Amino acid sequence: MTPEQKATYMRRCFQLARLGEGRVAPNPLVGCVIATDDGILSEGYHRQFGGAHAEVNALNALTPAGRSQLGDATVFVNLEPCSHYGKTPPCADRLIAEGVRRVVVCNTDPNPQVSGRGLRKLRDAGVQVEEGLLTSEGWELNRRFFTYHELKRPYITLKWAETADGYLDADDPKPIRISSDLTKALVHKLRATEQAILVGTRTLLKDNPSLHTRRYYGAPLTRLAIDRNGRAPLSSHLLDGSQPTFLFNSRRDDAPWVRLDFDGDVIQQLLQFLYDHRIQSLIVEGGAETLRRFIVRGLYDAVQVETGVYACGKGTQAPDVPLGTALRTACYDGHRMVSFRKMKQ
Repeated sequence: MTPEQKATYMRRCFQLARLGEGRVAPNPLVGCVIATDDGILSEGYHRQFGGAHAEVNALNALTPAGRSQLGDATVFVNLEPCSHYGKTPPCADRLIAEGVRRVVVCNTDPNPQVSGRGLRKLRDAGVQVEEGLLTSEGWELNRRFFTYHELKRPYITLKWAETADGYLDADDPKPIRISSDLTKALVHKLRATEQAILVGTRTLLKDNPSLHTRRYYGAPLTRLAIDRNGRAPLSSHLLDGSQPTFLFNSRRDDAPWVRLDFDGDVIQQLLQFLYDHRIQSLIVEGGAETLRRFIVRGLYDAVQVETGVYACGKGTQAPDVPLGTALRTACYDGHRMVSFRKMKQ
């Protein structure tokens, strides 16, 4: 099989893996292709957390004719096959039992429960294993999963909408509308790819946000708010019981309240809480002070800024945009949306 064919099949794994986005966390996105020099025999991907893994779905999709060619085929998978019992049996064991002779892997699994053990098990069983194909593309696909395991914190996206003259809101008791219906839907699409969303006290009290994804299909987010003195009223949308919710404060420690030491490093305590609860990705949506606290600490991986079409003259100044590598700039209804990644140190 040529290097070009191998790269094509691995990129097909990436395509398949993305079909599980929003449904498999905290598991990684994984696709699998079983192929020969003549073409693909079967495909599969991890569809749902707790469900069968990509390799198992691909093996189960083999036709009788395809299964007869399995000994001459190569299994492509973008992440190391698991070697432990979790929600499902080890995929490495299934591959060995099926008589697979060749496996090509993009990335090794950073999860300590796997981390090389799956590849070792395959090699010990006589399977020819090739690893490291398109590793940077594989890391990008599972950047949330890798960040969580490598940095021991969630992958953090800072997101805000500002007026044409750079304000998050006006000097007015009521919130102002910056986003259009279309850009709101795009924000909900972004939310649907992440696990948790955080706002600060001012946003909680002034905007009374729901922090949902009703304009786009996706699993409910875990909603988070910093509320040091426990000022959230009972009428707050975050207390409606519709989604998992935690309010970080200095007084109470009964659900949904979580007590933190506000004389200490609140952001680090919050991130440790998310790590302990296996939350691998976080959107920080404001307000200004909360966003700045993450920016100053360099605790972000991606940023998305929407600039609206109207000016408000005065109000709460938006944060200065941190340095980053631009990914995408687009305009919708006259609104400019810019996405970029943190510059690597």
